Amino acid sequence: MNRVSSYSETDRRQLLRAYRETGDTTARDQLVEDFLPLVRGLARRYAGRGELLEDLEQVASVGLVKAIERFDLDREVDLVSYVFPTVIGELKRHFRDRVWSVSVPRRLKDLNLTVSVLTQQLTATLGRSPTVSELAAEAGVEEEEVVEALEVGHAYSSRSLSSTFDGEDGSEIALIDQLPDEEAGYEAAENRELLASSLQSLDERERRIIRLRFVDGLTQSQIAAELGISQMHVSRLIRHALESMSDEIGVNGGL
Repeated sequence: MNRVSSYSETDRRQLLRAYRETGDTTARDQLVEDFLPLVRGLARRYAGRGELLEDLEQVASVGLVKAIERFDLDREVDLVSYVFPTVIGELKRHFRDRVWSVSVPRRLKDLNLTVSVLTQQLTATLGRSPTVSELAAEAGVEEEEVVEALEVGHAYSSRSLSSTFDGEDGSEIALIDQLPDEEAGYEAAENRELLASSLQSLDERERRIIRLRFVDGLTQSQIAAELGISQMHVSRLIRHALESMSDEIGVNGGL
């Protein structure tokens, strides 16, 4: 996880409480600023997929604001553990809802992605936005092709991922299957954060039961004997805990 800056968890809770109880927007702004390194780091994970980094940072910042507004101060959960999956969820929803809406040649789609990546790299190197000729030289194409690729970048709109289009061989292809794959390590890290956050939504006994059942591998009857309750009660507690965890993941990071 990217490092969050100087404030401790206690500091962050005090700032959030001041904002909630007195409407102190300065406290809220301090909290937002404190989380910006984390937010920008998460946005960078999704760069190079046809979206400008600046746009992704704005999307991630929206997720941060949502997390700050929704966080329950009465919960014994670190704020960062809530911010992380909420921001990731906002970024995923952004890519879920932005797909190509008109027929664009694959060559131009690929070049649009290449130009987007080169724009970010050259901006960092040159300290300014690159010109069309500089992009063309770096990509090894004609300037007219760069202009055309930049123009097709506007061919986005919201469409259902369940919709399909005809492939070159005449077969139907689902839009959801065309989304770029995520780095496996990022996905695993995100899943761990979501799971940790969902576990924090349970009370102490429920967390213990989940650990005994799914980490230690005890049967329901063994757990019942361990806790001194009936197996039926254990079954109800496991079901309730899993439902609570599922709801928590759905709110914070589910697509």
